[in-house]
Amino acid sequence: MKLVIIKYNAGNIQSVLFALERIGVEALVTDDEVLIKSADKVIFPGVGEASTAMNYLKERGLDNLIKGLTQPVLGICLGMQLMCAYSEENQTKCLGIFDEQVKKFNPDPQSQQHLKVPQIGWNTIYSLKTPLFTGLLNNSYCYFVHGYYASKGEHTIATTDYVLPYSAALHKNNFYGVQFHPEKSAAIGEQILKNFINL
Repeated sequence: MKLVIIKYNAGNIQSVLFALERIGVEALVTDDEVLIKSADKVIFPGVGEASTAMNYLKERGLDNLIKGLTQPVLGICLGMQLMCAYSEENQTKCLGIFDEQVKKFNPDPQSQQHLKVPQIGWNTIYSLKTPLFTGLLNNSYCYFVHGYYASKGEHTIATTDYVLPYSAALHKNNFYGVQFHPEKSAAIGEQILKNFINL
């Protein structure tokens, strides 16, 4: 099984590699079109800012490459957001794989919860669908770091609440995305990575 991690200017690649090592999986980090297309599975990680990342992908033709992939693809955090239609972060047109919009958290200042943005820390995921979550229970804890969220829509396969309910994970055809960081989510995250590899 050949697993590729897409190399670009917003990748949280090292921690993903370590997480895969822990479950006994080797991955190749590359931006080479031939190697990405020939992989059995592709991970599209990301931390950072949407418009800078999209510009980088476009300059190198990686935007069309990613949209054209036919094997299972997993977007993580910013990677998932870039797979959506549009991000409010610097009004960025994204890859459009998922129809959902990416919006900025706007906590109500009158709220008793005093929620901070970005959300940093552990939160629960529920309403789990698809084989990506095989063996997981509703309200499993995953680790999140983000100030923008993907709205809920027809491609939502897991939900989280912070300020409001939003998409913790998305799925359409061969494309999967998770807002949380499975590589930082302990045993739950490792199970999700194993499930993705076993798709």
